[in-house]
Amino acid sequence: MTAIIYRPARNAMQSGKGKTKEWVLVFERETPREIEPLMGYTSSSDMKSQIRLTFESREEAESYAKRNGIPYQVQKPHDSSVKRTAYTDNFRHDRKGSWTH
Repeated sequence: MTAIIYRPARNAMQSGKGKTKEWVLVFERETPREIEPLMGYTSSSDMKSQIRLTFESREEAESYAKRNGIPYQVQKPHDSSVKRTAYTDNFRHDRKGSWTH
């Protein structure tokens, strides 16, 4: 039962950065999900996969895992780089690509 500590990335469908500043501790799955034959629902007997703990810093999450004897892995955060462009750059005379509608 290994835990993963990570900082979630920004949602690709929205421009906001909500819930990306906190660190999350989740447990890896011990058993795979199963499809229930009668109704077709997906289920799992692994109850720890439902646990999701949030912390304000990576150090807090690591100290929690150490205190409780949980082996863990830390994933590096993915910081996005913002490409700043101006609208007027579309109409520059030295533009490399062709401009079409």
